[in-house]
Amino acid sequence: MEQNIDDNISLGGNLWQVASVDERLAEILVQKYGLPILIAEIIALRGITSDDVANFLDPKISTLMPDPHVLKDMQKAAERIADAITKNQKVAIIGDYDVDGATSTSVMKLFLRSVGIEPYIHIPDRDEGYGPSKQAVDDFKNKGADLLLTLDCGTTAFDPLEYATSLGIDVVVLDHHEAEVKLPKIYALVNPKRLDESDDYPSLKFMAAVGVVFMTVVAVNRSLRQRGFYNNDRPEPDLKRWLDLVALGTVCDVVPLKGINRAYVSQGLKVMANRSNIGLKVLMDKANLSDIPNAFHLGYVLGPRINACGRVGDADMGNQLLCCNSDYQAELLVDKLNEFNLKRKDIENHVLLSAIEQVEGTPQEYPIAFVYGKDWHQGVIGIVAGRLKERYNVPSFVMSIEADEVKGSARSISQVDLGALIISAKEKGILTKGGGHIMAAGFSLEEEKIEEFKKFVGEYVIARIGDEAITPVLNIDAILDVGGANIELADYLEKLEPFGAGNTEPILMLKNVKIIKPSLIGVGHVRCVLISDNGASIKAVAFRVGDNQIGNAMLNAKGEKFDVVGVLRRDKWNGRNEIQFIINDVRKSI
Repeated sequence: MEQNIDDNISLGGNLWQVASVDERLAEILVQKYGLPILIAEIIALRGITSDDVANFLDPKISTLMPDPHVLKDMQKAAERIADAITKNQKVAIIGDYDVDGATSTSVMKLFLRSVGIEPYIHIPDRDEGYGPSKQAVDDFKNKGADLLLTLDCGTTAFDPLEYATSLGIDVVVLDHHEAEVKLPKIYALVNPKRLDESDDYPSLKFMAAVGVVFMTVVAVNRSLRQRGFYNNDRPEPDLKRWLDLVALGTVCDVVPLKGINRAYVSQGLKVMANRSNIGLKVLMDKANLSDIPNAFHLGYVLGPRINACGRVGDADMGNQLLCCNSDYQAELLVDKLNEFNLKRKDIENHVLLSAIEQVEGTPQEYPIAFVYGKDWHQGVIGIVAGRLKERYNVPSFVMSIEADEVKGSARSISQVDLGALIISAKEKGILTKGGGHIMAAGFSLEEEKIEEFKKFVGEYVIARIGDEAITPVLNIDAILDVGGANIELADYLEKLEPFGAGNTEPILMLKNVKIIKPSLIGVGHVRCVLISDNGASIKAVAFRVGDNQIGNAMLNAKGEKFDVVGVLRRDKWNGRNEIQFIINDVRKSI
């Protein structure tokens, strides 16, 4: 439960809400685990029961992963892949062009390579479109492929996959996208979001595709072991060495870090710290990432660089990097990825400005951001949709009108399920293709259907949130005294990592503080010191606020008291071991 502190809007334009804690559960956690009360309250807010605290604080795959065969078609899929390995058949893979697709493809490729199979790989570029195509199937047939694996795609690719089956190719789909009642008529389809899946293991539905692929590899490896495939000359591979890739794909696909996902990321970060994957090692070195990586680095430092090749470059380059075994080759690939990332930023800025002009230059009939343009680069429309969602706090749809069709991407707010919206629009014949998750989706349609799609989306959204503008809500986990913001608390907060979707970094509020010694640093950042009534103080910084109300209020503070919301972190810059408060939002104290 949450309660509004009041109805005042902050300088950041947000309504603040402070969480209502189950105090009884928090007290039980304090007594049972010896936790500070604030940490116990935050754990209780995450919905973690007393019995689950150990798994939350120390998530292990051995504890949180069930037998892979609990997923429908998993046993059938694993046995078919094991057959291909033991019979030395030709295996082909179609992956997606994002980070989840690149890591899914790489985990499967590295496993197959370790057991003597070098698969054919095809990563469609954005011009070709998402998922399998008949052309790719024909190419694999000409190469003699016996088995086709589609990773992070394929659940709704009826025509190309059934076409592959008609050519005598066995097809196995390993995916996590929203499914329809109807499934392709293929050899096996493993997807925890199949509508006929049980609810016995709910955390499996949160997995990214790379998590599904890793579970499949575990099942295949077990089958090979049972068949006596491994011996002294052919040792069993250590599957844990690929958990760095599983962690990367899981974080970058922004799936909830709950249950098995939390274990994937927690254990995968430990593997990544060893820098055993040559491609990732070089990528981290070139990004000047010398610290032990955490989930933030995966999502905001490494992920965007790998994503860039799928957006504006060679879609297969991410997979090449993650599977390469040469420092020289890795450096060439990383340099190219960095070039693509800079190019992506330029293209993104151009499309974003055009989109904002379109939204703000025309009356909006519905509570959505719905924009389109001729030949907007398909590689950035998803990012732009995300930027519009953040700017206006409404579901956002961005489309590029191409010569033969319109391709779009969407991002949503929590009240609107995009996956369900897209499936409904497809069923009504408005969209030609599409799929996605609750918060993100991709789709295609004919140009003459744009206005019909806008009306459908607008009415769909109004039915769920009404037609009034929604004030963004900033959820606060706890109120903290400045004197309590110390190294010991920062240590405990780090034990709650990895942070991400489903386990956000705890948002804390410091009440009635004075802002002293404010100064502008870097590109629009404001540094200061926060002081409480009892004289306790802490260093603080607010990023990218130099040109908005937050930065203006901080720089012109004259002894007034403010409430400040943000996160508490260690400051390790240049060997320091101090703490600082990262400010997200500010308002004048009441």
